[in-house]
Amino acid sequence: MRKIWLIIKREYLVRVRKKSFIIMTIVGPLLMAALMVVPTYLANETQELRNIAIEEDGFEFTNKIEDTDLLHFSKIPTEEAILLKNNFSESNYYALLNIERDNFTLYSDQQISLSVSNSIEKQLEEIIEHQKLKAAGIDLDILSKAESSVQITTKIISKDGNTTNSQAEASMGIGFICGILIYIFIFMYGTMVMRGVIEEKTSRIVEVIISSVKPFQLMMGKILGVALVGLTQFALWILLTIAIASVAELMFMDTSSIASEINSTDQSILISKISNLASGINLVQIFFSFIFYFLAGYLMYSSLFAAVGSAVDAEADSQQFVLPITIPLILAFILIQPIMENPDGILAFWMSIIPFTSPVIMMVRLPFGVANWELALSMVVLVLSFILTTQLAGKIYRTGILMYGKKTSYKELWKWLFYKE
Repeated sequence: MRKIWLIIKREYLVRVRKKSFIIMTIVGPLLMAALMVVPTYLANETQELRNIAIEEDGFEFTNKIEDTDLLHFSKIPTEEAILLKNNFSESNYYALLNIERDNFTLYSDQQISLSVSNSIEKQLEEIIEHQKLKAAGIDLDILSKAESSVQITTKIISKDGNTTNSQAEASMGIGFICGILIYIFIFMYGTMVMRGVIEEKTSRIVEVIISSVKPFQLMMGKILGVALVGLTQFALWILLTIAIASVAELMFMDTSSIASEINSTDQSILISKISNLASGINLVQIFFSFIFYFLAGYLMYSSLFAAVGSAVDAEADSQQFVLPITIPLILAFILIQPIMENPDGILAFWMSIIPFTSPVIMMVRLPFGVANWELALSMVVLVLSFILTTQLAGKIYRTGILMYGKKTSYKELWKWLFYKE
């Protein structure tokens, strides 16, 4: 155990002292924030007002088409429309809408944006619909007054008879984020273990290390060391995200008394809304389950990645072995959306029990509510699978770590599993 601890300590200190680790730990939260904010900001900034010319014999549609925040409509005579079709580049019009009875055509010298065509189609459909209703003798004022909106409040009844609010949007958001993070972390740190094994093997450092420790101890020390690196980075990301959010709040907070009063009121409203959204969701259970599935899922996959790293001489040769390992993880990622649509279905249940997909799928299901026995069964199966895969990976690792210059095949790996120590 002491030798494993020394390897863990070495792996941990070597990796956390790297510049890449420090840079990614600091930049990680900023990149995540930018990933969420920048696309929305750019989408809003790149939007501009577009002028749409209308060619119509009369004013049946022209007077009823209304300007929007991004579209301005202008009627032009037929002569000007003919000139416009021949030379869009010198005009300030984005497109020309030609209306001939029930035929509508958009002309432009470039690909017309889908949002523009959809916006115009929607307005034209409403105009035609109103015309048909009037022709049928239906009063539009009465029809508009009869329009109603219904908002359904959903509640979950617990076994003790208490009810809590149910928020499907919050459950989907939390489940999606947790599933994505587990997927990313397992991939990122699992491949980190594989690269570390390959580097030590190609540099022949492993030959010196093996003289002092057993191959299985080396593999476990490397896996656990990288696991601690992942937990450290994850904890620092949480702390830095909170710090960045606090600094941003202070920077944009108005110091005047009125503004601060409004701000405090807005904060209380925001906190109240967040509390309502999260009601009915066991956040404590989700947090501890996330830590468990991250560690257990990582430990299981990283043992397989370590076995692959020991079986090859270069990272380029590892793809044929990595693909079968990662297919279940990729499948779990693809099925996140269908699982959220039916979190209690048969597919969701079995995918959250099968150990190769359970780290992602169970985290997606948890915000929707999962029976305690299902969660316990999933955890037990995952832990047992980790023990089994570690034993199998250890057998491959002890043989492959000292093999050089030979292309490894699946047949060869199968033989290694039955070699005696």
